[in-house]
Amino acid sequence: MTDLPRSVETVSTVSTDAGMLALWDPQCFTGIVDYDTWDPQLGEDEDVERHIRSGALVPINIRSDGAFGVLVRIGVSGRPAQLTEREHRHRLVTSDAYLLHSQGQVWLSGIEAVGADAWSDTVQFDLPVGRYSVVIHLIAWEDEESSVNTDGTPSETALSDFVALINPAGSGQDHFRSAVETFDRPEG
Repeated sequence: MTDLPRSVETVSTVSTDAGMLALWDPQCFTGIVDYDTWDPQLGEDEDVERHIRSGALVPINIRSDGAFGVLVRIGVSGRPAQLTEREHRHRLVTSDAYLLHSQGQVWLSGIEAVGADAWSDTVQFDLPVGRYSVVIHLIAWEDEESSVNTDGTPSETALSDFVALINPAGSGQDHFRSAVETFDRPEG
């Protein structure tokens, strides 16, 4: 019996000064080389939404600047990426699935860094060519005992702020979230 391939994990701290992080296919943004080419492509929510609908970009968006811990877990057919029991216990909210097309590599950065060239803090990882379903989880890592150091920073064992689960999209899966806001706001 052949063992199934294992899921792959990448844990990074990613920052933004534009209020949004993003997972994105760099091949879709080769025409962005400066602010003048970035702004008409990603400067407004409707521009970002167009790229979301096409599967070129997945927003990790709570409209907040800062540095965030992001764990990206990539599953394979027969062994989907899932939350660990610990992550599930501290999960605050979960997005609907977003579509992501990969042409062999996916990058993670602040939305302001989307473009032809990787910025120094852009996280790059291989993702086989294909069509993927991405679900983002916001984790209340501060709620876990011993996750915060005395100075208020995350401890070495703290969970990430976000967990992004990337799995091959099913052949019948045709409905995906296209909202710029990653999570629905609570009613009330």
